Amino acid sequence: MGRVASEAASFLLGKRSVGFAKNAKSSEPVEIVNASKVRISAKKEKAPVTRYSGHPGGLTSETMGAQIARKGWDAAFRRMVLGMLPRNRLRAQIIKRLKVTD
Repeated sequence: MGRVASEAASFLLGKRSVGFAKNAKSSEPVEIVNASKVRISAKKEKAPVTRYSGHPGGLTSETMGAQIARKGWDAAFRRMVLGMLPRNRLRAQIIKRLKVTD
């Protein structure tokens, strides 16, 4: 799952194109097909995934298996790819070009 996400992040950033520039977004969209056929190990399925809302007492955690059951594979892949993108103004525009299908 992580290998697919890192390849998707690389393509979304445009690092595979000839005219790569850090300050410009590439024009090619990325689609991950058959995301539900990806298998994760039992250890990773039980590992907690945490997020913080920024408010006091806003730290929540749930297992990856519960997150996939609740939100689906789309949210899991989107969160992984989002973590691999740089934290700048282009991040929101870049992630819009990611499409995940089951």
